Amino acid sequence: MIAWLDLLTEGDLHPRRFASPAAVRAYAVKMERLSEEAANALTRDGQVGPPLARREYRLQPLPLPTAPRTDHA
Repeated sequence: MIAWLDLLTEGDLHPRRFASPAAVRAYAVKMERLSEEAANALTRDGQVGPPLARREYRLQPLPLPTAPRTDHA
């Protein structure tokens, strides 16, 4: 099961959803133009902001769905 990650960007109401920290990092470097240092901090710490990045970025893991109970106790 995939542990999805939402990338929340300061000033953007719509999070971007990713399947792995590597995918977040690739997006952050290419599309958000974060430096390698800022992208590493984001995936390592779950957030980055000034002075490493021009605005704040935060990762929010989505909870894994729980399996339905099969015991009818």
